[in-house]
Amino acid sequence: MQFEQNRYHIQGVDVLDIANQFGLPVYVYDADKITEKIGTLQSAFTGVPLKIKYAAKALTNLSILKLMRSRGIDVEVVSINEIRLALLAGFEPDQIMYTPSGVSFTEIQEALDLGVRLNVDSLPLLEWMGQNYGNRKPVGIRINPHIAEGGNVKIQTGHVDSKFGISVAQRDRIRVLVEQYSIPIIGLHIHTGSDFKNADAFLKGAEVLFALAHDYPNLQFLDFGSGFKVAYREGDHSTDVAELGRKVTTAFQHFCQDYGRELELWFEPGKFLVSESGVLLVNVNIVKENPGRTFVAVDSGLNHLIRPMMYDAYHEIVNVSNPSGEKHLYSVVGYICETDTLGWDRSLNQVRPGDVLALKNAGAYGYSMSSNYNSRFRPAEVLVYDGKPYLIRQRETFEDLVRNQVELNFEEENILNLRVKN
Repeated sequence: MQFEQNRYHIQGVDVLDIANQFGLPVYVYDADKITEKIGTLQSAFTGVPLKIKYAAKALTNLSILKLMRSRGIDVEVVSINEIRLALLAGFEPDQIMYTPSGVSFTEIQEALDLGVRLNVDSLPLLEWMGQNYGNRKPVGIRINPHIAEGGNVKIQTGHVDSKFGISVAQRDRIRVLVEQYSIPIIGLHIHTGSDFKNADAFLKGAEVLFALAHDYPNLQFLDFGSGFKVAYREGDHSTDVAELGRKVTTAFQHFCQDYGRELELWFEPGKFLVSESGVLLVNVNIVKENPGRTFVAVDSGLNHLIRPMMYDAYHEIVNVSNPSGEKHLYSVVGYICETDTLGWDRSLNQVRPGDVLALKNAGAYGYSMSSNYNSRFRPAEVLVYDGKPYLIRQRETFEDLVRNQVELNFEEENILNLRVKN
């Protein structure tokens, strides 16, 4: 979203026009920004066979998945339904990498029957694969490197106490099971968390994978996951992708020489590709002046964007209806029946009831983590593509809330009980 000529727009489309056309609240995504981020990542790794696997959990809308596929991007999924969505979006099974965590063997079986690739996340799953498939199903292995890096502790996934991956300390146990069942290992995977500012965290993980790789002579890829940091506020440091590309490419090339042949280098970005593309547009319901604070209450909350309350995440907020108004200090809050502050003490152009506010960097883990808490509807989604806005998800209705509920008629039940007693 850009500010020019006293208006906020996406690809030249005024966001207020989008709000009027599709209603509020609404998530709006910029296809050009997604394409730009893909290009940034691709240009940083020109010296190696790079594969980008979009982490679908960040934003699973079918139109976004199709956009990724049209730009030559594969997909990484974590559930059977994400697999179904990826297939529905046109991905071939071998373009889908499935990295589950603690799911049932029934789901694993269903995923394998669909033909997708599997990253094994635990020793019990590795043994189950050996017992049921022997040498018939090539798999990757997700390694927990015991590296505590990244931002909020809730998104650090590679430390020793994390539930994710097979501990690097269990290297010998992995080899025993692989050799016992002749399991074909075609890749090693690592994801230590999110919000890394520089290449050092990736290089630490790379050293772990490089060491383990020599246990498996038939590897096709090494997968470094993702975790690139996105700048959410002015002054934030985002990951220097160019520096990352130079350092990781050099280290990977040296490894391949040592390994004896060239492998593919994989990354699984989610937030990096879609976060900056998205804004959440909301309507101001009331401006409430308390003795010590002025609250702006909007028609949204943690049911639509849980990141501020879940991760203490910061999202820049702008008043798109009054961009030249005098600045005042506000706290922007939602309409949920508990604390759901979207932004404390924000300097905003004067806010009035009926104004439209935009929460920026809302493309990742916004709609995908939304809910119907307080029996509220989830918002619509719009994609701006080639200078035109397109509805890519309808706003929910009351019928959506009750569609799967089964209503009991207690009066008839009481009558039946009385008849049985008599």
